[in-house]
Amino acid sequence: MKKLHRPLLVAAACALVMGGAGPGLAKDAKDKDKDKKESSAAVKAAREFNKDPYPSSYRVYPGAATALVGATVFDGKGGRIERGTVLFRDGKVVALGGADLPVPEGYQRVDATGKFVTPGIIDAHSHLGDYPSPGVEAHSDGNEATAPTTPEVWAEHSVWPQDPGFTRAMANGGVTALHVLPGSANLMGGRGVTLKNVPARTVQGMKFPAAPYTLKMACGENPKRVYGSKGRAPSTRMGNFAYNRATWLKAQDYRRKRDEGKLESRDLAMETLAGVLEGEILIQNHCYRADEMALVLDMAKEFGYKVATFHHAVEAYKIGDLLKASDTCSAVWADWWGFKMEAYDAIPENAGLLYKAGACVVIHSDDENGIQRLNQEAAKAQGDARRAGVDISDAEVVRWLTLNPAKAVGIDQLTGSLDAGKAADVVLWNGNPLSNYSRPEKVWVDGALLFDSGNPKHRPVTDFELGQPGEGDVK
Repeated sequence: MKKLHRPLLVAAACALVMGGAGPGLAKDAKDKDKDKKESSAAVKAAREFNKDPYPSSYRVYPGAATALVGATVFDGKGGRIERGTVLFRDGKVVALGGADLPVPEGYQRVDATGKFVTPGIIDAHSHLGDYPSPGVEAHSDGNEATAPTTPEVWAEHSVWPQDPGFTRAMANGGVTALHVLPGSANLMGGRGVTLKNVPARTVQGMKFPAAPYTLKMACGENPKRVYGSKGRAPSTRMGNFAYNRATWLKAQDYRRKRDEGKLESRDLAMETLAGVLEGEILIQNHCYRADEMALVLDMAKEFGYKVATFHHAVEAYKIGDLLKASDTCSAVWADWWGFKMEAYDAIPENAGLLYKAGACVVIHSDDENGIQRLNQEAAKAQGDARRAGVDISDAEVVRWLTLNPAKAVGIDQLTGSLDAGKAADVVLWNGNPLSNYSRPEKVWVDGALLFDSGNPKHRPVTDFELGQPGEGDVK
């Protein structure tokens, strides 16, 4: 056998190592490169997906430069101005001041003497559109009660923009924005959405631009009753927590694998939970008992997320210091109680005691009728607090309906108070808004006059109501 020269042996060995010796090895190298490219594409899809696939298409309705002159003004953040002046144009608040604030040329002057002005009312807990009126089974779209955790569903995909409740909330309650949540059957019920209370053909036309997504969670009786009755977990409160913790562990693992480039497919549920862990999606937690709220705050620390708001929170008065320390709002009723065991220890002084503790207080509705009278609910809570020795000014109570709910759902930099540069979401009331006898006279959303009790052309009517008795009425 003829010997090969040493340099030729070295060259042959190098060719083998580099994959250049024969078509088989070359093909294997090309296949590996192809697999790597395909894997990279899959990883990219899992990491760089569109986080806002259903963006807001809201457009501000036409408005005019407006000056409200002579009213008592509650600014939404605890301030009160007698004989005040509010200026807004191009959808934004321009200035707020007293009678000496000059009104620039070109502004429409509205004589508001003897009347009251507030920012638009915001409901931090609504199901309008998901449980619309008429309340029939065909319209029941708020609870995806098919699994204990369904963070993949979004409330906005159930919203019916023609729900007459939207127009009633504006005309009777001065509501300019609302936060629509899934129901509380599940431990994780899905994403919530914040809406501008404006007429629109689609839910995207109502979506509040730049408002963060939220995740509805629920503890206590509802999830354990719904799933325990089906003979499956969770059926106890300890089962609720175990299921939640196991789900958060999966979310942490998902997020880690995504960040390390090890994911090759998307998971809609885990995307929502990863968004919570990154601080992009705000937790809105249905919870009644004080002990459970305290445990939830501990679970949030364990997994590295923040609870923005506890909803209903009928025993929040017991842990006001904990809620203040965690900067967690409590969205409460004035006096709902006793309709189930975990609501038994509710007290009408709840909001007042939370305020005394320095915690964030929000008055919410969770009801298609209550949303029309949030101002009266706040006044009831104020009266109950006063009788318990906690005196709270009208201006601070108005904050419970405006800036505090805006904070609870993450839009307080955009609306909720009459600060220059914020959205001109404004209500002119015919009397003190904390009086049972007062109601909205005019309502502006982003500076556009959308309701005027004295002008039938500015009484919004949904397509569903057209041709029906009472169309456009003011009750």
